[in-house]
Amino acid sequence: MVGFGYDSHKLATGKELIIGGVKIESDWGTLAHSDGDVLIHALVDALLGAAGLGDIGEHYPDTDVQYKNADSSIFLKDAIALLERNFLRVINIDATIILEKPKLSLYKDDIRKNIASICGMSVERVNIKAKTNEKMGFAGRSEGIVAFCVCQTTNL
Repeated sequence: MVGFGYDSHKLATGKELIIGGVKIESDWGTLAHSDGDVLIHALVDALLGAAGLGDIGEHYPDTDVQYKNADSSIFLKDAIALLERNFLRVINIDATIILEKPKLSLYKDDIRKNIASICGMSVERVNIKAKTNEKMGFAGRSEGIVAFCVCQTTNL
């Protein structure tokens, strides 16, 4: 089964930028209810979608105070456990992050390793791409960050 996920967040000064559970050195970060990790949010949506189990907002609503400033890795760990309870496991992940700056090339390997570790899979099965939006749209104007993710699951 295949799942697709998307997330975006506004950027603001004075906030942390966390992508795939990795803190990125930046002058700005995401405005969000949780830690604003767009990659993990998109991945959780992809995993839930592949399993036919709804979306991240249904499981971890931004109206719930227990998720205020929460580490998004918690959502990913829960989603992996939910898949396992439904006799599924993720076999590959492909993600794209759209951000004008900072450049993410120095962080991609750490992001891959962290995602693979949380998901209990080989790092070779996780692919992370970083793109700019060529200064077009909200992401191109550095007003926000976007992540797209696709994953494949199989029965246990």
